Amino acid sequence: MSFASLLLEPELPAEPDTPGVIVARPDGDEITSYFDLVDAAQRVATTLADAGVPPRTPVACLLPPSADVVAAFFGTWGADCVYVPVNPRLSDTEIDYILDDVNPAAVIGSAEQLKRVKAPVTRIAAHGDLGWSVAEKRAAEPAIHDPGIAIVSFTSGTTGRPKPIELQSSAVIRLMDTIISTVRKGRELTERPTMPHVIPVSTSLWAGIYNVIFAVRTGSPALLMPKFDALEYARVVRKYQIASTVIPPAAITMLNDEPGIESLDPLKIVRSITAPLSPLQARRFYDRFGVMVLNGYGQTEVGGEIVGWTARDFREHTDKLGAVGRPYEGVELRFGDKDVLWVRTAYTASLDPEGRLGDRLDGDGYFRTGDIARLDEDGFLWIEGRESDMINRGGLKVFPAEVEEVLLLSSSVSDVAVVGVPDARLGEVPQAFVVPADGGEAPSADDLEQLCRQHLAPFKVPVAFEALDALPRSEVGKVLRRVLVDQATAAQDGP
Repeated sequence: MSFASLLLEPELPAEPDTPGVIVARPDGDEITSYFDLVDAAQRVATTLADAGVPPRTPVACLLPPSADVVAAFFGTWGADCVYVPVNPRLSDTEIDYILDDVNPAAVIGSAEQLKRVKAPVTRIAAHGDLGWSVAEKRAAEPAIHDPGIAIVSFTSGTTGRPKPIELQSSAVIRLMDTIISTVRKGRELTERPTMPHVIPVSTSLWAGIYNVIFAVRTGSPALLMPKFDALEYARVVRKYQIASTVIPPAAITMLNDEPGIESLDPLKIVRSITAPLSPLQARRFYDRFGVMVLNGYGQTEVGGEIVGWTARDFREHTDKLGAVGRPYEGVELRFGDKDVLWVRTAYTASLDPEGRLGDRLDGDGYFRTGDIARLDEDGFLWIEGRESDMINRGGLKVFPAEVEEVLLLSSSVSDVAVVGVPDARLGEVPQAFVVPADGGEAPSADDLEQLCRQHLAPFKVPVAFEALDALPRSEVGKVLRRVLVDQATAAQDGP
């Protein structure tokens, strides 16, 4: 089964006025019917074919969250091409880096966005009515991918340059159907739900695209939020009577900290996506709103979520809120050197046909996640931290997340990140970057150090505490630790 067939050859019937995509806007939501969405996707496929874009070649897209972008990726797949999401908020240099890497045959975007594209490719401009037009022909030969590859998605680049990952539609759908079966307790897809599937992350990211595909697969309207805002999220939940939804940890924290929200009724369940959720924030969210928090775990490289919670798990194991859940059916785990997690699914066996992942994929089809983890006696997986984030202080392990949790106990701190900075004697040492609460004064370094010494071993206590107005974050709220390390290193080197 392909991604294109989910929309263009649906298993679930739809009425003409069934919503396909809803874009949440404070001044009035934009609704595109399912039939109009299908028509637009078919026109994208036809336009690509008429423009001479060969099958299995990459088609990059610069569009923001909209019905246009959903039509763009399903239309790209309908033309048997490979979709490459490019965040229009990136700098021209970052866009050039992605396009140089993937060598696309075509780029889709607004007329203004396409002016930023230097590569000699077919340029296809999107219009407000979901129409399309060809503007320029390609001069060079594009890349050609193996059959079945549907998307090239780039990793978040939180610790280094973003890396391209090829994803197969059939393998992703198999993983997705396992989750759907788990959530629906084995019930088949028999009718089209009326509740939209809220997607509070960018469609320039695999997490956003994956959840649009999930919505189409389950027959739900896809409700896009172009930019997450806590009050706007509460409005969407009330208006569309949302009972369950996905949400990234950074958004959960924003909801926890928003004093203008009294209730999130009728919300009953949130599934945390894109990163492990802090036990502290999970407990705050549940205590404040009474909403069940189901953690989850996956990576772009393995196609999506492979570990997660069920509602039954939550009811029976609330003492394990820090865990990311239990492996889904067909997911195998093993632990290598330094307790680094390796995973194998039906997807990982064919993950890397070009060998770009090197030793991260072994001969048995196990993928090295880079996460340090453990499995407890009840089968719950706990992520201790990223191997790349772990601070080696003279041979002693310091996990940033553990230190950050302690610093968040201070009422003077609203956000925090701990990174390893170079040290001539110990190799590296932890340094904390803190955001003062409520825009107030920077908390005392002595007070923060004392708090850490109350809860942590001495070697885990940061050597310095620096106040920032805000932490640098990616589109899904992940802290860009490489930026903080560069900042700390530059300060050490002096002017």
